[in-house]
Amino acid sequence: MFTQSRRAFFVSAAAGVVGVPLARAASLKAKFTLGIQAFSLRKYSLDDALRHTKELGFDAIEFYPRMFPVTDSASEIKAVLQKVRDHGLLISAHGVNKFTADREANRKVFTFAKQARIKTLTADPAPESFDSLEELVKEFDIRVGIHNHGPGHRYNKVIDVLRAIENRDSRIGACADLGHYIRSAERPVEVIRLLKGRLYGIHLKDFAQMQKKSEGVILGKGHLDVPAVFVALAQVGFPDDGALSLEYEKNPENPLNDIRQCVDIARNAMTL
Repeated sequence: MFTQSRRAFFVSAAAGVVGVPLARAASLKAKFTLGIQAFSLRKYSLDDALRHTKELGFDAIEFYPRMFPVTDSASEIKAVLQKVRDHGLLISAHGVNKFTADREANRKVFTFAKQARIKTLTADPAPESFDSLEELVKEFDIRVGIHNHGPGHRYNKVIDVLRAIENRDSRIGACADLGHYIRSAERPVEVIRLLKGRLYGIHLKDFAQMQKKSEGVILGKGHLDVPAVFVALAQVGFPDDGALSLEYEKNPENPLNDIRQCVDIARNAMTL
């Protein structure tokens, strides 16, 4: 059980890695597994999405529920897992999943994740779901990453996520959508630092303006300092099995060229 006081929690998170010089942090040899949020390939079939994921140079895929629906069918789960293995890929996470006060519905998602060997569930949990989630993360040893959806959402700012996870089991943490944090006028690097120790997922995404209505852009063309993001991830000890997922929402009918550019930019930043 995570039992820090509110003040101690926020102070330690904010202090994070401020004392680590950027030059030293940049030289840290962190291991990153680059994946894609399958929503980026939402107009493709499962088979085509997996083929493109591999051809674009990703190591993993974070499924969204319409591409890999939550099910209790062992045969359906086995079939998807085999397809993923056949392409030499990993499943990094699954979501964004809704969680409510319905404990049985919540349990169904965790049971599915366990059968599919998924370690992280990205989530938009209702406040009344947290007691249930507390029990389930302990029972299944599966992490929950709260996903922010930008202005107007209940997890708009990083402080909203920090308040939600305060005094909860350490497996209840965050999946930081950096693009949506940009729309919420928050700095992605500072978000990463504040979530140190509870950051289990990242959605690499960029927007042109730090405001609610903004245009999605290629990584680094807006307000996302991509090299600094990877420095910060190394500094906070982002887990080796964390879900680091590119998410590109534009041009859903033909996103491959844009995604390829994003992959090149991310890979270059990872090696600086």
